[in-house]
Amino acid sequence: MDKMKETYEAMLSLTAEMVWDDAIKKHRTNKIYVAIDEALAAGDEAAFRMLTNELKTLQ
Repeated sequence: MDKMKETYEAMLSLTAEMVWDDAIKKHRTNKIYVAIDEALAAGDEAAFRMLTNELKTLQ
């Protein structure tokens, strides 16, 4: 029974980590989209290229 509990806790921990990682990725992606919009509005091509490259690495 203890082995089953340990396995369950390990799986629960991994699931929580996956949810956390996904939330961080979504948050960062949204921040990059906002920054890309700002770079486009300002005509900052260097920032636009840097941000789009960063976005590509996240996806």
